Amino acid sequence: MPERNRKDAIRNREAVLAAADALFARRESPEDVTMADVAAAAGVGKGTLFRAFGDRAGLLRALYEARLEPIREAVESGPPPLGPATPPQDRVCALLDAVLCFKLDNRRLALALEEGGGGSPYRAEHYERWHRLLQAVLERIPGLTDSDFTAHALLAATRADLVEHLAEEEGVPRERLRAQLANYATRSLASGPPQR
Repeated sequence: MPERNRKDAIRNREAVLAAADALFARRESPEDVTMADVAAAAGVGKGTLFRAFGDRAGLLRALYEARLEPIREAVESGPPPLGPATPPQDRVCALLDAVLCFKLDNRRLALALEEGGGGSPYRAEHYERWHRLLQAVLERIPGLTDSDFTAHALLAATRADLVEHLAEEEGVPRERLRAQLANYATRSLASGPPQR
């Protein structure tokens, strides 16, 4: 019986994530998606949903993580430009590009997660993970003295609200955003410490 319960839980989780994914993709605003909507679309009870994910923020995090998994695999063990064998300056630009593209492709979800966290977005698990990774790569660049601040400053250029503003409100095309971010990162890393 435990085996069957486990399979049911896995199947329910997959159904919930698929339903949430579809709902977030179709709705204009992330706030328009309720837990009741997700439960109904997945064909599960609200209790099942709350037991599996805790609350709406837990569901958002799980969906975000599921969508991010291919990028995480590429970062941890993949080939260049995201993988660990990439020279650090090239990898910084590739990592930022991956974050930007992910947020462009998942704008509603990224906005919901960054805006609805209930606390500082800089304490969110997904942000801390990107920051730690970027900081570790930045520490390998000779002459760069403040990898912590630099990682925060570079990641600020990929905040979901900024990406949404630039892409939606200002109409900046995807490839132009990517080129601008790469140029910003390259200049930031090349400038070195300020002269006193």
